[in-house]
Amino acid sequence: MAEQPAFFDLGARPPTARTIALRVKQDGAAATIDEAQRRADAANYQEVTCRSALNPVKGMPFNWTLNPYRGCTHACHYCFARRYQTQFELGPDDHFSSYILVKVNLVEVLARELDKPTWTREQVAVGTATDPYQPIEGQYKLTRRSLQALLAARTPVGLVTKGPMVVRDADVFAELGRAAGCTVYLSVPSIDEEAWRALEPGTAHPLQRLRAVRTLRDAGVNAGVLMAPVVPGFTTHPAKLEATIKAIADHGAAFMGANIMYLKGGTKEHFLGFLASQFPHMVEGYNRLYAGAYAKSDYVSGVRAMISVLQDRYDLRRRVRGAPGQTDAAEDQGETRQAGFDWDGGP
Repeated sequence: MAEQPAFFDLGARPPTARTIALRVKQDGAAATIDEAQRRADAANYQEVTCRSALNPVKGMPFNWTLNPYRGCTHACHYCFARRYQTQFELGPDDHFSSYILVKVNLVEVLARELDKPTWTREQVAVGTATDPYQPIEGQYKLTRRSLQALLAARTPVGLVTKGPMVVRDADVFAELGRAAGCTVYLSVPSIDEEAWRALEPGTAHPLQRLRAVRTLRDAGVNAGVLMAPVVPGFTTHPAKLEATIKAIADHGAAFMGANIMYLKGGTKEHFLGFLASQFPHMVEGYNRLYAGAYAKSDYVSGVRAMISVLQDRYDLRRRVRGAPGQTDAAEDQGETRQAGFDWDGGP
């Protein structure tokens, strides 16, 4: 009698992210991510296993990061995390938003790390290299289960996202805030619809994100807005800045921070390519403004001055020192950080 296939065969254990990287380098992305599922959002999702969940970082107001996914379907053209994708030979362009690695064993690994006697309950920053509430989170719930593990370990959390799905976990955030400390940052660079459509093609409407801030605040969560990045020529007109800052205040944000866009590594090449394709008249100006990774200091100072005036006008103060993101000290040094994070580790 012929051997019958096992109906409940779960298959082999998912490969590690390192294994995927080696396969991609050898065979190319299309040939390698053959186990990925193509979903309604047209992205490929590859389940992988991770050896560690918490990632140590240096030079930031926090020492640990957590990223349940790698790559992001939000496809923001300015995203600083695009450059990390080059570590996987995937490149910072379409592969960043179309090939998403899902760390299926993340929660179990995290629980073991939090249970170690050496864990001192330092703050963990969630969402530093990928959005923890991109649509696939609705299926895997890795972010929610990770937050529950952090709550059980009484570990403080700072989380940044563009995903309105964040309101689903308002109960966990509120409890975390009471037990250990928790701050949620919604990234809303601008409420200008033309800028949103051009720069953030896979994200929810900016006002939907601001409504999420209101919902979180009503649930007792310390939630505010990162107007980050501020993108020269797209969101820097004084009227656009004022409209966004007024909307942030109107939606009850507990705080607001703003950073001027920086362009490093693969992100810069991608962004300039995007401009050349969609806004060629802006390329020359950007080449002058961004001779290096950061915009010219006099330009940055001018934009910051406008934002500061508007923050005062609408009674929005800067983020408190020590929260994930740009500190007053960093600002005094002339550093600009995008989306509240600037680190060289990788997920």
